[in-house]
Amino acid sequence: MDFEGIEWILTDIEGTTTDIAFVYNVLFPYFLDNLDGLEHDTSQEVNRILQQTADFIEEETGEVGLSRMNLLERLSDWARKDRKVTPLKELQGFVWKAGFESGALQGHVYPEVKEALIRWSQNGISMAIFSSGSVAAQKLLFQHSTSGDLSAFFKAHFDTNTGMKRDAATYVKIAGLLNTTPSKVLFLSDIKEELEAASAAGLQTVQLLRPGTAKGWNLTAQDFSQIIP
Repeated sequence: MDFEGIEWILTDIEGTTTDIAFVYNVLFPYFLDNLDGLEHDTSQEVNRILQQTADFIEEETGEVGLSRMNLLERLSDWARKDRKVTPLKELQGFVWKAGFESGALQGHVYPEVKEALIRWSQNGISMAIFSSGSVAAQKLLFQHSTSGDLSAFFKAHFDTNTGMKRDAATYVKIAGLLNTTPSKVLFLSDIKEELEAASAAGLQTVQLLRPGTAKGWNLTAQDFSQIIP
């Protein structure tokens, strides 16, 4: 599967570089198991995220004056529903950081990913990540991955602070931040709606058909070994 004129490969994580089961069966439970411990964590980072959570809730529902425990309970509820909201993603990244650094967590990546990253890099392709998970969480996963430290391969990271993944304008913005034109970016994802948004923005696109993923796009690959820009 050859591509012409590609300068950047922009890749999703869940279901693309990483088994989605790792996220749902390992990362999410770890977060929930360690959430209660934050009730007494008054660090600047946790306080900032909880204030961000309170601001989000006020804007969304009009609720004000929620206690620290109320905010943590709301974050727990969002986590169980897998809501793609920035305060949750940032707090998950904070909790996972401790897990990765202690060795309790190790980021899953599919076996052929490292070889593909090396090949693309040798071919002069730059690589970036776009995931709903926070930039901090992205970096931790690849720094502490099952294939070793892969963090140096990625020159840019984007999360929901940049924009929503099903909004074409987000991909136009990302191309601009990468200092290139959309047509020179190849976006890899398992989600049809994300591919539709990226394609509408002018990016080249491929759907990864990892185990359990239903085909929903015209151009697909079973794994990264089939993608040769």
